[in-house]
Amino acid sequence: MDALRIDATRRTPLVDFDFPAGVLRLAGESYPDDSASFFGPVLTALREWLAASDVPVRLDVELVYFNSSSAKALMNMFQALETAAAGGRPVRVIWRCDEDDDAMREFAEDFSEDLDHVEFTVAERLDAAGSGRDDAA
Repeated sequence: MDALRIDATRRTPLVDFDFPAGVLRLAGESYPDDSASFFGPVLTALREWLAASDVPVRLDVELVYFNSSSAKALMNMFQALETAAAGGRPVRVIWRCDEDDDAMREFAEDFSEDLDHVEFTVAERLDAAGSGRDDAA
């Protein structure tokens, strides 16, 4: 499996999964009309790749907003990554948010509490030009 890319829309995030490199990215806003239709194929591709490859994984999450159905989809992704990590695969999640975005930071911390084997880091969001601090990479 080479890659999965879905461009961001007003209601859905960018999905940029470079499977050969093991670098996965979600960015933008996530409140699709039908979360299952949007995230279903994403989760299926992720699970298929995890089953067929042993490449270390880095998931960069840079969401500025998501609704409750997107939160459930994110948790399903994190659980798939947790299963892979529990099997010995190196898995790292970097959740990027604005320094003063306490709500998004709290969401990240809540997600991380359910993960025992995934390395989960909350880091400052890179600016649009990509020149922000990147202490987590």
